[in-house]
Amino acid sequence: MCTSAEPGTGRAEVVLRAAGYDDPQVRELVEAVQQEYVVRYGGRDAMEVDPAEVLPPRGLLLVAEVEGRAVGCGAWRVHGPGTVEVKRMYVVPGARRRGIADTVLAHLERSATAAGHRRAVLNTGDRQPEALALYARAGYTPVAGYGVYAGATGAVFLGKELGGVS
Repeated sequence: MCTSAEPGTGRAEVVLRAAGYDDPQVRELVEAVQQEYVVRYGGRDAMEVDPAEVLPPRGLLLVAEVEGRAVGCGAWRVHGPGTVEVKRMYVVPGARRRGIADTVLAHLERSATAAGHRRAVLNTGDRQPEALALYARAGYTPVAGYGVYAGATGAVFLGKELGGVS
């Protein structure tokens, strides 16, 4: 478990805890992000995540809680030698713009680095300006497409070297 807050910034104290896909709060958050994809793109995410892929040592799935309530999640899984893929980044609408996604992403990057990985990749979509802004702030830049969305219109693929993560 990890807590994070920035005094004087108005950002919420965020408690991060590792979880698995069988966690009821994770199921709720993943379903909420899937419903957001339906609204923004007209369908659910077709890229499946094997629940075992986001459990240590192959990955990590975090739930972000504020005042005891699950408000977000994020995960990484091994994508290739030395590379992880960031998955299931989500913050509920009522908790957005409070630094929660930044906190989750930073912790995911630190944990991937601690596990020996040097690079992170991810895919998102052009109809998610909040996600694009988050990843730009965090230093992600365009990379080649991969997986089921490699040639999809509107798919955005980003990556980052993790060596500088503290």
